[in-house]
Amino acid sequence: MKTILTSKKTVDQAASDFEEAASRNGFGILHVYNLKSILDGKGFPQEEEIRVYEICNPGWANEVLGVDLEMNMALPCRVSIYSQQGQTKVGMINPSSMLEMLSEDARLTPIADEVQSVVTRIMEETI
Repeated sequence: MKTILTSKKTVDQAASDFEEAASRNGFGILHVYNLKSILDGKGFPQEEEIRVYEICNPGWANEVLGVDLEMNMALPCRVSIYSQQGQTKVGMINPSSMLEMLSEDARLTPIADEVQSVVTRIMEETI
């Protein structure tokens, strides 16, 4: 499942607010992909803005890897900030859905639920 919120802010303002909210909530920004710029530069022009953030809370990442090292394929968390038909959206694939799909270890469930709760709060603070 996914969570997508709509904002009245511009993509630039939402991106700035997202970075501040992530930091306030214990997440670091590992990388930002500006997919519009990347694809435009490769000859595939995009009308909409698309920025994908890779964010991480090292404590939770360490916990997840300690339970199931193969979960490295699901890390870090990704949040997209993009425009769609004149609206700014902030979205993610829910961590609990992703970990449930990739691992049967029940010890991951409370971690994924907590991460999902905090990332949702970051998204809500962004919009």
